[in-house]
Amino acid sequence: MTDTTHKSGAPWRNFYGRFKGKGLRSAQERYLDEDLAALSPGAVSWEDNPERTPLELPKVFGDKDVWLEIGFGGGEHLVHQAAENPQVGIIGAEPYINGVAMLLGKVRKAGVENLAIYPGDARHLFDVLPDASISKAFLLYPDPWPKKRHHRRRFVTQEHLEPLARVLKPRAEFRVATDIADYVRQTLVEVPKAGFEWLAEAPADWRTPWGDWISTRYEQKAIREGRPQHYLTFRKI
Repeated sequence: MTDTTHKSGAPWRNFYGRFKGKGLRSAQERYLDEDLAALSPGAVSWEDNPERTPLELPKVFGDKDVWLEIGFGGGEHLVHQAAENPQVGIIGAEPYINGVAMLLGKVRKAGVENLAIYPGDARHLFDVLPDASISKAFLLYPDPWPKKRHHRRRFVTQEHLEPLARVLKPRAEFRVATDIADYVRQTLVEVPKAGFEWLAEAPADWRTPWGDWISTRYEQKAIREGRPQHYLTFRKI
């Protein structure tokens, strides 16, 4: 074993962010205890799946197309898409357990059943998603890491984008929403390198939300603080 691997055999991946914030409410603790395991997409972690056996998505979603939301925050958008698109299955990945608990409460309220949750780093999920298995992906208001020396921590680097491209089907759509101008710049530089084309012909194409958009609490904060929103749509080549 080298110093680039974890004791489980996993590649050593630094995670820059929070796994847990302030204490969970008793109801949220109950959601985690009662609901989370049943919504698993399968064995994802290196401890549960050291051989990195690909997930069997038809066992989870049948013959439905599968979408992926990377870092779903409080889960507003994920539940909205699941409710509006019962014909698809949606996987959400989020390492922040408070956000996972918030999502589970929304899932109970909405009664949606066509989603799965991985409460961890999306990179581990990419390891076990089959090639060309995802029809659409969302990256919505990701952590901006505003300091220049931290830009390598952003999702829009090849470390993340290359495995994302591998699991997306040809011509799959990849949506990115952000209120950070420099994040837009980095996205427009890095995403095409990973095999995507930007679907924009006029300013309205990135200034106007998608037709099925629901504003999230992160977007509402950006609006209150006067930052413009950007809605970038890419297609895997």
